[in-house]
Amino acid sequence: MKTNKLFRARNIIFLLGALFLTNCTKLNEVVLDEVLGEDASNPAGALAAAYDRLGDGTFVDHGAVFSLQEYTTDEALLPTRGSDWGDGGKWRSMHEFTWAADNPIVTDNWNMLTNGITRSLTAIKANSTGTGAQKDLFLAEAKGLLAYYTYTTLDLFGQAPYRDPANENAPLEIRQAASAIDGLITEVEGLIPSLATLGEQSTHNGRFTKEAAYGLLANMYLNRAVYKDRYAASFNFNEKSVNSNDTDMDKVIYYTSLLINPGKFRLETNYFDNFAIKNSGGSELIFVVVQKIDYIRNGSNSFAYVGVERNQKPSPANRGTNAACISPEFYATWNGNHDDPRFTRKYQYSDGTWFMNDAVGSVPASDIVPKSNNLPWFHFNRGIMVGPQYGPKLNASGGFEMTDNGRIKVSELYMEKSTGTRMDFTPELNFTNPTQAVFAQNQINRGARVFKFEFDPEEGNGTSNVDIPLFRLGVIYTMRAEAYFRKGQTALALNDINILRTSRKRESLYGNAPGVAITSLDEAGLYKEIAFETYWEMFRRPQMIRFGKYELPFSAKPTSQPTRRIFPIPQSTLDVTKAFHQNQGY
Repeated sequence: MKTNKLFRARNIIFLLGALFLTNCTKLNEVVLDEVLGEDASNPAGALAAAYDRLGDGTFVDHGAVFSLQEYTTDEALLPTRGSDWGDGGKWRSMHEFTWAADNPIVTDNWNMLTNGITRSLTAIKANSTGTGAQKDLFLAEAKGLLAYYTYTTLDLFGQAPYRDPANENAPLEIRQAASAIDGLITEVEGLIPSLATLGEQSTHNGRFTKEAAYGLLANMYLNRAVYKDRYAASFNFNEKSVNSNDTDMDKVIYYTSLLINPGKFRLETNYFDNFAIKNSGGSELIFVVVQKIDYIRNGSNSFAYVGVERNQKPSPANRGTNAACISPEFYATWNGNHDDPRFTRKYQYSDGTWFMNDAVGSVPASDIVPKSNNLPWFHFNRGIMVGPQYGPKLNASGGFEMTDNGRIKVSELYMEKSTGTRMDFTPELNFTNPTQAVFAQNQINRGARVFKFEFDPEEGNGTSNVDIPLFRLGVIYTMRAEAYFRKGQTALALNDINILRTSRKRESLYGNAPGVAITSLDEAGLYKEIAFETYWEMFRRPQMIRFGKYELPFSAKPTSQPTRRIFPIPQSTLDVTKAFHQNQGY
């Protein structure tokens, strides 16, 4: 298959053993020197390479899709902190809405996503002509991945490349969101009979199954009205759907109900188990990026350590990076809901000790990090962290300070790069220049932090065994609740929101108390409840656009124009092909 040089894949080496976890398919073979692009001679390897793009930065690194979907919203920002995180202003540009066509974050995301499209097209070609026993299944999965990468590209950039994999001389096509969304929905609906049901045919939640297709279709229908008229002042969410007399919201309800009603998936009572080191195969996880620390490609700890301060060490060999925080405006939405089990959760050690994060003391050193020379493992609490922080400090030899009876000392913590500044995470940001997200060195403690994903201390600061959810049951409930609400079925929407609230339970320190139901629901309340469930999971930007909040100012973000709802096509792409045209406003 000939490919345009814009998205010709690089030669890469793939060791695929950890990507697919079962013994019953050829997708767990080790494949060396797999070359993508024009080589479609290895059907299983080509499909595995398409999957690998999900976890090779794209959906697991905070600077990738997360940056575009979260750092442009009230849920996350990455300010310049003294001498750190300047980087030419690229991180601040996401919050300050000053990105341009040469922004490296924009360019990198475009390259990763279009590379995912290319890999998927290669996998489609390879499995269209293959002869393996699972040819039809692999082909359907490759097409599902193509749809997922294409949908994400359309969501972020409004355009996506395509080339017919069955025709070596096919021209490059540019799919436009407004006209392509219906065809994309039709394509995914047509794949369902050929996809495996999760758990059958040796599939797991890292594979694109029927259930992954239901999640993608629900998401596409939920946002279809936005795609149809990206810059509109309001959207017609109850437009007639594709290929039926149902409305878009009817279709959202239909596909989400296929995931909710059968009982195959179950909401976790401990909300943070969805984002824990041992979340593989979790009862709520529908479609994930499988991660594993091994010799193939270490999983990314990015979503965890990006909010952790450098002196918050889960082991003496690891640290955080003091980067991202949430806006005061988003923190304020939790007022009156700090007892919600999704807001924060304290950790209990095996001897019953609770880490309260409010005073000096000690915790047992019974937990160890096996791959780091059996170093002691300190567990920080989870959720949204504010106020003075406590934890272990290093002694002169580089280990944790210990008590005489071998416990880890808990001390008040100070910022690593501003040693006189108490590690007191203040919800207020109070930028010196209100239009720029810049802190002086003695201000780097500002901003409430998110410890939603568990920090995996096992091997290096950037590695992790935490699978990254792309679709999970809690998110599916929020989609259905929104669809019910937009159809005027408020009681049903309220019921779904209260299922989420009351299914989550607090820790035993608080008697395993369930979350508290609410008695009424309006649009503002629904908007908050959706974020309580989905924050830090790459869904916020589309939510803000659907609810008409994306243009509003907050923190250092100015009032913006609707053209900023999508990102520019990178200048480097425009320079090499005339097939793309720059998006409006850039």
